[in-house]
Amino acid sequence: EVLDLFIELEANETQLDATVVYASAREGVAKMHMDDEAVDLGPLFDSIIQHVPAPPSDEKGTFQMLISTIDHSPYLGRLGIGRVERGTVNYGDTVALLPLDPDMKGLQAKVTKLFTYEGLDRIEVQSAPAGEIVALAGLEGVEIGLTVTDVEHPERLAGISVEEPTISVDFLVNNSPFAGKEGKFVTSRQIRERLFKELERNVALRVEDTESTDTWTVSGRGELHLTILMETMRREGYEFQVSRPRVILHSGANGESLEPYEELAIDVPEEFLGVVIEKLGTRKAAMLEMKNPGQGLVRLLYRIPARGLFGYRSEFLTDTRGTGIMHHRFLEYGAWAGNLTGRTRGTLVSMEGGVIVAFALANLAERATLFVAPGDAVYEGMLVGENSRPGDMDVNPTKEKKLTNMRSKSSDENIQLEPPRELTLEGALEYIEEDELIEVTPQSIRLRKRFLSATNRKRLTREAKKERASV
Repeated sequence: EVLDLFIELEANETQLDATVVYASAREGVAKMHMDDEAVDLGPLFDSIIQHVPAPPSDEKGTFQMLISTIDHSPYLGRLGIGRVERGTVNYGDTVALLPLDPDMKGLQAKVTKLFTYEGLDRIEVQSAPAGEIVALAGLEGVEIGLTVTDVEHPERLAGISVEEPTISVDFLVNNSPFAGKEGKFVTSRQIRERLFKELERNVALRVEDTESTDTWTVSGRGELHLTILMETMRREGYEFQVSRPRVILHSGANGESLEPYEELAIDVPEEFLGVVIEKLGTRKAAMLEMKNPGQGLVRLLYRIPARGLFGYRSEFLTDTRGTGIMHHRFLEYGAWAGNLTGRTRGTLVSMEGGVIVAFALANLAERATLFVAPGDAVYEGMLVGENSRPGDMDVNPTKEKKLTNMRSKSSDENIQLEPPRELTLEGALEYIEEDELIEVTPQSIRLRKRFLSATNRKRLTREAKKERASV
């Protein structure tokens, strides 16, 4: 498989005959032969020094470097980090900033601080020659891909562009009945400041204000990219709500809608092959390749709309009983694939607020998968489980058993319930529909309807049906 990958990447003969080092990052060891005793990572470092040529550098030419990454300092602002390709940079130099796009006008800036690196430490210096990795302060508006060069001889380097976001979600101020009970930062001002502060380091993220003062659109390069931000904010004490993700559309040459497509690679046992192919077919996935090495696993390669992957990971693990492996990456923008089938099962929606009791859950567990356990607090409009059938069902999980002289309370102590499904941010983001939200707090992840009142939801459903009928 490694050789096939090298050939696919058009590797030359020298690269195909590369030195092989057997290493384990988790154990922190490396060795040149499988029979050798592994002690440390020394063999790996020695191989790098011996076989990897040093990058070319010219200390006599005019200064030139490419910004490869961005950091932020609360005292110095944004820092541009990269390797000095040519010449020498000095503290106090005036430099030119050349954008990646040659049609855009360059800017000038002054180097107010200059740092190099020793291990993980950042060291302030007065000058740095070619070959050094440096961090420059004072470059206002610096971005990845910019060329920093001598003012008198501005020459642009071939830059790297940051991939544009492909999906977006809405961040909202938490307005549930439990708002403010578990979080430390809950106001619109605090959430907005935190989201825009993330832009200082997270160069692939986009944050936009909306018409509503308590809602912001956040765009990223995938569900994982966005859930990392959500989890980070959650651990910092923020409390907020998140909508269902949606893909970012582009317009084609003729005005047609283009959506992002992903390359999906799957390794699945042969006995689950049929159900995986069937499920991916309903999500508009096109098979590019299927390999059967004869070891019980089949490798599938698909081209699939990014929105076709929403909610599929949990379904895939269920279908393969946890034995399947899948990963995907952005491929291209292509023609709109049409409407996709949404979630096939409905939800159980609480119609009352209070504390959940085992008696009520015992009746619900027979026809649903539960998200909650006895003793959990619940409010009207909160999702407490997944229905075994299509369509939502309003239920009362706080209903207690009425006691009479003919019934004894001790009989309730024998109620046995399956553990509830544990909600994760990534799983919740894949699960919800357009009319649902995720409530994220430092202590809890809850699913809820966008409109909590059952009466309001029914009224909106009737109005939507009338609009469709009139069209």
